[in-house]
Amino acid sequence: MAFKKLKSIFEYNGDEENSTGSEDEYYTVSEEKAVKDADKSGNKMILLEPRAYSESVQIADHLKNRNSVVVNLKRVTGEQAKRIIDFLSGVVYAIAGSMQQIGVGIYLCTPKNVNVQGKITDDHDKRNKNNTDEELDW
Repeated sequence: MAFKKLKSIFEYNGDEENSTGSEDEYYTVSEEKAVKDADKSGNKMILLEPRAYSESVQIADHLKNRNSVVVNLKRVTGEQAKRIIDFLSGVVYAIAGSMQQIGVGIYLCTPKNVNVQGKITDDHDKRNKNNTDEELDW
């Protein structure tokens, strides 16, 4: 008799989440779980315009969850932008990701699981390469 009790403890009666609900409830739970997993699996491109240095932590959290982030720094002062870039550089280094400037005050930060191909050049960069002698007159 003790053996029957032990056997019933270890028997698998199906999915525990679905054991009390209907099949429709099971799919709802699975869809919610899939959305939560997608948030952590790096399937998103996040666009952010921080207005203060304190929002850098939110950007770092997205990167830690393996999401790519485009950061537009046009809404912060120059000093705050520098601090944000310094902080994000450390975060990107820590997660073995990459950071690339894609425009004036706009940066693409990616975790290790995202491979960025190509490079965006600025007109200013092209002029520097063609007229190197003019730029050396500091």
